[in-house]
Amino acid sequence: MNKIKIFDTTLRDGEQSPGVNLNFQEKMEIARQLEKYGVDIIEAGFPAASKGDFQSVREIANTIKGCSVTGLARAVKSDIDTAWEALKGSEEPRLHVFIATSPIHMAYKFNKKPEEIVEIAVEMVKYASRFFPVIQWSAEDASRSELPFLAHITEEVIKAGANVVNLPDTVGYTTPKEYGAMFSYLKENVPNIHKVDLSTHCHDDLGMAVANSLAAVENGATQIEGAINGIGERAGNAAIEEVAVALHTRKDFYQSYTNITLSETKRTSDLVSKLTGMAIPANKAVVGRNAFAHESGIHQDGFLKNRSTYEIISPELVGVQQKEVVLGKHSGRHAFRTHLMDLGFTLQDNQIDSLFEKFKDLADKKKDVTDDDLFSLVLQKTVNSDELYKLDSLQVQYGSHNIPTATITLTKNDGESVQEAATGSGSVEAIYNTLNRCVDSELKLLDYRLQSINGGPDALAEVFVKIEGNGVEASGRGLAYDVLESSAKAYLNAINRMIAIQEYRKETKQEVM
Repeated sequence: MNKIKIFDTTLRDGEQSPGVNLNFQEKMEIARQLEKYGVDIIEAGFPAASKGDFQSVREIANTIKGCSVTGLARAVKSDIDTAWEALKGSEEPRLHVFIATSPIHMAYKFNKKPEEIVEIAVEMVKYASRFFPVIQWSAEDASRSELPFLAHITEEVIKAGANVVNLPDTVGYTTPKEYGAMFSYLKENVPNIHKVDLSTHCHDDLGMAVANSLAAVENGATQIEGAINGIGERAGNAAIEEVAVALHTRKDFYQSYTNITLSETKRTSDLVSKLTGMAIPANKAVVGRNAFAHESGIHQDGFLKNRSTYEIISPELVGVQQKEVVLGKHSGRHAFRTHLMDLGFTLQDNQIDSLFEKFKDLADKKKDVTDDDLFSLVLQKTVNSDELYKLDSLQVQYGSHNIPTATITLTKNDGESVQEAATGSGSVEAIYNTLNRCVDSELKLLDYRLQSINGGPDALAEVFVKIEGNGVEASGRGLAYDVLESSAKAYLNAINRMIAIQEYRKETKQEVM
């Protein structure tokens, strides 16, 4: 059985998904869960991209001990220096340095000849080897590169000190047969290829990212890169959870295994979905709501007689609870604390006390509080703790023949109160117009999404919004029993994030793009 390393790029390539903007607390929450999930390498970001990215990568590298942490760098000395400063405190400092190798990229992006690209790649790998014990070199757009040239530059960077060679399908263009053949070609035509791990990085533009990654494993790849839920640039990356479950379920075929703790799959997927605001399609493989649903009569009959007739993955394998424990208003603090620990949360006593009060408030309105409710409650509390404005009170007047009016009181973190009222064509618009008055800004709502946590009339409402003001875009989430309160919290969360971004850019003298 071959060990396949899992390289997770949720915090780097995944965060480049349009509309995704994670703050430091959210990145750290995801990093801790990825560590628990069992990934081998976490790509925490691109340290040279911004001061914020640098700080996030450094803190994650200094905190995570159960797996390797890496950062991306262009084949430029300043990028490598910045990456070293961010990563030198990690358990295993690892650099991910890349340069494009396809004719179209070399000609139009770099305006350089192939031999010049080889020279740069070799020089930068040698330079990085002064600092980093592990260097991963990537041939950007490898799948559209000429194979003889790809073999030549690979041989040279290995000589220069590369430990991992990554062959990305950067634009999601290739097919499984072609991608697998590329790995076979390098295995046969690069004399020192046995000295490195061969890695995949596939995008899903044609819907073949997972299939391409697995084809590479068939042809000698020992590392797969991807993101949780397949998020990432354009159509996204290979979905890590699908790759891991496929290798487990079909180990008879692939003769390979990973270190992934499969029972943490659903929790990891849900966490990334909630923090990025990217909903999981119901028919999504492995983690979708319908992944283990059987509606057809023929399917149900066979399933009831023997689950394996129509179910090749058990829900329990990926951490889907068929019968979950529910808590109610009579549940005590000890049961609440114990259940949170069972769900994998590690919280301080003061956090438990605060959450318990929130839980009791929710239990008064909702008969049963489920694991999903608790999951959302904890995330809402832990990742939105430091905010300039907090919602003190909300009142909405609505009638079929009246103009909707909202009255809102906010409390600033210095104790000052702000109260305003405004109207709108609907209740949500009235709330958002009022919040704009409270913060004295003209903000534009770019996106609004509402979903329920579980079903039923007493379900929690979760709202995701994206706003724009003064050239800055920010997203926010809100959770409440009432849809209007949740909408207000989401918009206010986005306002607080937008203000934080603006303040950060002032401090670092960045231009608002």
